[in-house]
Amino acid sequence: MRAVEVTALGGPEVLRLVERPDPVPGIGQVLVRVHAAAVHPADLAARTGRIPGGPVPPPFVPGWDIAGQVITVGDRVSGLSPGDTVAGMIPWYLTRGTPGGYAELVAADADWLVPVPAGLDPVLAATVPLNALTAHRALAMLALDAPTILLITGASGGVGGFAAQLTVRAGHTVLAGATHGDDDWVAGLGVHTVLPRSAGLAIDPVPAVLDAVPISGPVLDLAAAGGTLVSTRPAPPIDPDRQVRQETVLVRPDRLALHDLVEAVADGRLRTRVAATLPLAEAAEAHRRAERGGLRGKLVLLP
Repeated sequence: MRAVEVTALGGPEVLRLVERPDPVPGIGQVLVRVHAAAVHPADLAARTGRIPGGPVPPPFVPGWDIAGQVITVGDRVSGLSPGDTVAGMIPWYLTRGTPGGYAELVAADADWLVPVPAGLDPVLAATVPLNALTAHRALAMLALDAPTILLITGASGGVGGFAAQLTVRAGHTVLAGATHGDDDWVAGLGVHTVLPRSAGLAIDPVPAVLDAVPISGPVLDLAAAGGTLVSTRPAPPIDPDRQVRQETVLVRPDRLALHDLVEAVADGRLRTRVAATLPLAEAAEAHRRAERGGLRGKLVLLP
């Protein structure tokens, strides 16, 4: 099979298309022919070695999110059959490239995958797992029982966009930060107030904050005393006298939640978007575009 390897830690040029032996599914695994693999900031961090737990020694295959077709099924797998279209998240923080998603074939644990409903484009499905599961877990950590006011930074992005929609659906009042020129998209997510980046975060402190960008510093003062701040990366500690609970969200596989999230995208209750698709062989160009920023949606590789 063909796969993209990180051949050395460094810039996009270290990504190379290589031939690797076809993987064989083990116990509890299925072999997936990958139709789409999303490109995430976490992939860029792995390529440069700036990841929790320290760099992964090259060569390795990056990639968290895949969608494709089940080819073969290993022992002790139920609920998935050859021919099924599936999507899922490779927990790359555990696999560290064995496997990774930038490949034509992936031997994936069945528990990482869920069926893709008929009519949902695998390219769209591949944008869901990592970002939507992170948003789902972040909201669980915020523990918003009664309707409240919530600030979400980076609602133009994947995690922030899914989080904004999920909290609106749960009945909360959402103040959402938007990148330059992306106000209409964020407003279309149903949020109460769009905060354009050009205007800054000129709001009073609120009971709950999800720093999904993250931007840390300016956000720390916006969590009201006794409130909660959840961020996607560790943030500096807030003055303990304010009694703000601080948490860092770490994504993990959750098959039940992922099933519901993919279903919600398929039936239009959740929105996601794709900035562009590129062939697998152009993974380096995808990373260059991601580093330049300004994307409206995810880049997706097509093996």
